[in-house]
Amino acid sequence: MSESLRTAAARYPAEFPGGRALFRLDPDIAHLNHGSFGAVPLPVQEIQAELCAQAHADPDSFFIGVPERLAQARGRIAARLGADPDGLAFIANATEGANLALDAIPLADGDEILVTDHGYGTVVAAAARRAPVTTVALDPLLPDEDAVRETVLAGLTPRTRVAVLDHISSPTARVIASPRLLADLADRGITTVVDGAHAPGMLADPLAGGADFWFGNLHKWGYAPPGSALLAVAPEQRGRIRPLVPSWEDEHGFPRSVENRATTDYTGWLAAPEGLDLLDRLGAAEVRAHNSALAAHGADLLAEIPGLTPLPYTDGLAMRSLRLPPGVAETHATARALREELAARLRIRVLIWPWPGGGGIRICAQVYNRAEEYERLAAAFGEYVSRA
Repeated sequence: MSESLRTAAARYPAEFPGGRALFRLDPDIAHLNHGSFGAVPLPVQEIQAELCAQAHADPDSFFIGVPERLAQARGRIAARLGADPDGLAFIANATEGANLALDAIPLADGDEILVTDHGYGTVVAAAARRAPVTTVALDPLLPDEDAVRETVLAGLTPRTRVAVLDHISSPTARVIASPRLLADLADRGITTVVDGAHAPGMLADPLAGGADFWFGNLHKWGYAPPGSALLAVAPEQRGRIRPLVPSWEDEHGFPRSVENRATTDYTGWLAAPEGLDLLDRLGAAEVRAHNSALAAHGADLLAEIPGLTPLPYTDGLAMRSLRLPPGVAETHATARALREELAARLRIRVLIWPWPGGGGIRICAQVYNRAEEYERLAAAFGEYVSRA
């Protein structure tokens, strides 16, 4: 390790008390990619296992009672998020949320949907199925939320009817759909659809801003089982929501009609409130402060590597991104290859994202991470950058 890296490493945040013991992760792997798939704490795994046992012991009783139990679980989550439980529905993931929202928006010939080049691929694809899209290019080096806001507003056309925006962008780890931007779009009569995949658990108030439609994953920063997400719909839009597949609960309307999936596995949704309860027991503010500081520490270490450029970031987030030099990870194929080489050779999991002129690396921080994992990455990553 270089002297500059040693100096940066000396400032590392302390390990979160008991954080590693909460997870059943392979200790030989540095899991620095929590934002992609999350990880389920043991207490939540145990609750889900109990629910599975109930379903196997008496399937009739379990499935007949699912709608009421989901309503109770939804109410617990709404209380944690400061939301209206009648405006929330459990869904499987952000892509489903995007399709439900876009299906509910009446569009005429000639209407357009605004997206950005930071949008998640399947969410952008869902928009493109409904109407022509205008893609706003957001330079990763835009300095702050005001610059992002001004760029998005400048991309509106007279035909723009809908804006599909990331709450927190996945590759560059910064806020795009700020409350001020959402208010400006509403003033212009634009329907707002917000991809809040990273917001629940990472942000104290993930529904701030009042989007027409908002969806977010609980399995990332909310400690819920995989396949657990939420769709939040403004009161005036709820009557337009139709489930993607008809069910016996359709007569009840939103949210029950959206949640009913016949004999699917509901145990992840029913266990999801336990994740936010655990976050509260750990001290949500303390977890967020720890994770943000640890991600910043990792970014500082990586910034010492020649050729890496730290990107502007939003304070308080548990993810940070740096731009890679020209020739590195410029395509999906080369970004995927570098990601998997790091996993195979170094036993380190990070996100490598493609971008013309040089891709990027995103690191995350969670209570199970330790400062030395980022030091391990920084000590070896320069070799991969210099090969280009």
